[in-house]
Amino acid sequence: MSSSELLTSSYNFTLPKELIATHPANPRDSAKLLVYNRESGEISHAYFYDLEKFIPKNCALIFNDTKVIKARLFGQKESGAKIELLINRALDAHNIHVFIRGKVKVETIISLGSGLVAKVIEILEDGSRVVNFYKNDSLLRFEEVLPIIEKIGHIPLPPYIQREDNKEDESEYQSVFAKEEGAVAAPTASLHFTKEQHKRVCSNFAHAYITLHVGSGTFKPVECEKILEHPMHSEYYDISDSAKELLDSDIALLSVGTTSTRTIEFYARNKEQQRGEANLFLHPNNKPLRVNHILTNFHLPKSTLLMLVASFVGLDKAKELYSVAIEKEYRFYSYGDAMLIL
Repeated sequence: MSSSELLTSSYNFTLPKELIATHPANPRDSAKLLVYNRESGEISHAYFYDLEKFIPKNCALIFNDTKVIKARLFGQKESGAKIELLINRALDAHNIHVFIRGKVKVETIISLGSGLVAKVIEILEDGSRVVNFYKNDSLLRFEEVLPIIEKIGHIPLPPYIQREDNKEDESEYQSVFAKEEGAVAAPTASLHFTKEQHKRVCSNFAHAYITLHVGSGTFKPVECEKILEHPMHSEYYDISDSAKELLDSDIALLSVGTTSTRTIEFYARNKEQQRGEANLFLHPNNKPLRVNHILTNFHLPKSTLLMLVASFVGLDKAKELYSVAIEKEYRFYSYGDAMLIL
């Protein structure tokens, strides 16, 4: 591999602003689909509703069934000052890692509505905070917080979608098979499936579900000069018994999304761990061991997600595929179009 594949600057590209998708395709499966076959070298263009035509026979699909929570909360301090709080992840039953927009110190109390209160218990080096949630002076477990924020919270749209969330986002920024609450960002390759298409694919191909609760670190660009110096964020995962069976078999795997891919590949390197914390960084110097094919969206410059794509095809080919996508006016990022790498 070339030394340029280890330089963060090599993963930069210029994207016309008009290609950043701010709303989903309607219907979901009308998104465009770029298909790259590594064996033949062929690049073809289709629509997502054509997906089944390209899935290899004797192939199993792995989906991420995480569900996005309404993690964006608005409240105020006892002084009356307004505060915005973004839940990132539960560290344990009571300690919740959050990002807060506004000045707070340890012991600050934030009222969020419906009787829900957050108390800052720690300020971390990166400026993020750890809070406990209370209602009626009772300390809440994270699972007790979820039904409350479902009523008062907002869908945490990615920062590049520069608009407020709306009612449409509550369903559209969620896969049709979302089940396990805990993500603050959607596994975006999954968003293209309609209920009908998902049912059809599942009836024709072996499949299983893993859970990886996507954190806000997924949007964090790599800021160091060399990609190997990047501290990879960690996210909670759980591999179902049916998924473990497929992962332990020799059947070819099509991973639906980068989150499923990282979970599968983390498991491939840590066979005994069906659940826990995954912090695997895939890049051209750390290639996939188990995933054969990947379905994914088009990602941010200098992101670990783009580096993951390059782990499958190499940096030069990844840049070529992205150039083709820009030339053909594919829509980028969370609500954008899809790419299938075979």
